[in-house]
Amino acid sequence: MAKGQEERIQYWLSTSERDYQTVEHLIQSGDYSWALFIGHLVLEKLFKALYLARLGVDPPPIHDLGRLAEKCGLAIDETMLGKLDVISRFNIAARYPDYRQEVYRICTKEYTSEVLESINEVRRWLQALIQQS
Repeated sequence: MAKGQEERIQYWLSTSERDYQTVEHLIQSGDYSWALFIGHLVLEKLFKALYLARLGVDPPPIHDLGRLAEKCGLAIDETMLGKLDVISRFNIAARYPDYRQEVYRICTKEYTSEVLESINEVRRWLQALIQQS
């Protein structure tokens, strides 16, 4: 591993973990739409750690989780791609006011719980891949 690469990987991992703690706090407070926005960031940072671990260069400045998976060289099925697409929508929705009201409407406790299950599944999968790299 190149000099400094491990530190950069650790940066992505540690900030992802810190963000995950924020997700938990937001869920407890009932701020579901922001919890899912931060949940997206958790996964984005793990993808970027994996990219760096596998390719040895800094990851591209993109936010779409499906594209990041592709850039990491991962072969993912349609089910996983669907989950990544749903989670990626929260990145867009939180950034653009036109989508924000719709996100507030759909982010019920039940819906958020379902999406959070997907976030946790992808999170565990990425953590395992990073450990193997």
